[in-house]
Amino acid sequence: MDNVSETRLKRYFKVTQEALEKAKKTPENLDITGARARFLDMVERYLSDAKHFNENRKKVDAFAAINYAHGWLDAGAVIGLWDVDDNALFTRDAKTKKKT
Repeated sequence: MDNVSETRLKRYFKVTQEALEKAKKTPENLDITGARARFLDMVERYLSDAKHFNENRKKVDAFAAINYAHGWLDAGAVIGLWDVDDNALFTRDAKTKKKT
């Protein structure tokens, strides 16, 4: 598969929109105990999935999985699980951190 069907794309838009709406309705509940390890585990799992999909010529699935992996990396950077200073690799870097 090297393209995304309209049906599949609509499904992913729908699921993501529903997840966003649900998240917006909930109170903040931040407990980051063990979060660094959990985030890194998710990155490694999605990266592994991406490699598997790529090896099996499922390019769209590989692209999606690698973007999920990077999303976890960016999310970890935003909440401070790793101290990064490279805006070519992350959406948040040392230059964008709050000054205290």
